[in-house]
Amino acid sequence: MPAHHVLVPIDFSADADYALEYATGLARTLQAKLTLLHVIEPLVVGSVEIMPAPFLQDLEDKMTEAMLPYHARVTAAGLSCDYTIRPGVPFQVIIDTARTAHVDLIIMGTHGRTGLRHVLVGSVAERVVRLAPCPVLVVRLPPDTPVPAGQG
Repeated sequence: MPAHHVLVPIDFSADADYALEYATGLARTLQAKLTLLHVIEPLVVGSVEIMPAPFLQDLEDKMTEAMLPYHARVTAAGLSCDYTIRPGVPFQVIIDTARTAHVDLIIMGTHGRTGLRHVLVGSVAERVVRLAPCPVLVVRLPPDTPVPAGQG
């Protein structure tokens, strides 16, 4: 079954940037539409989510501005593209978006954490692979790719 609609989660990391490049090339070949998604994680204190409405709106406005260059890259490649910004737990929002938007494929980057960092932080990509309603393609930066400061 060909992929006509591809979801690309964007967390503004080098990994997500690489995944978008990969997705753009594949979407061009498949003549698929791309949907870019950024998830705003809630602030959690203890077991309570704290996300005041004005703070969330301000954050959504900033993330919308940050998404514009990603959207422009895809449309400059001649592809159909939209983007969305949603608050929530990243893996759950990705899965829910894939389901409700009738996505055929998710292409996402992975940070490749291992050991204690993986145990403590978990892996969004791993959870999406296990729970997504469609195929998931996880891409990694090539080993010799320089990673910007603060992202490694």
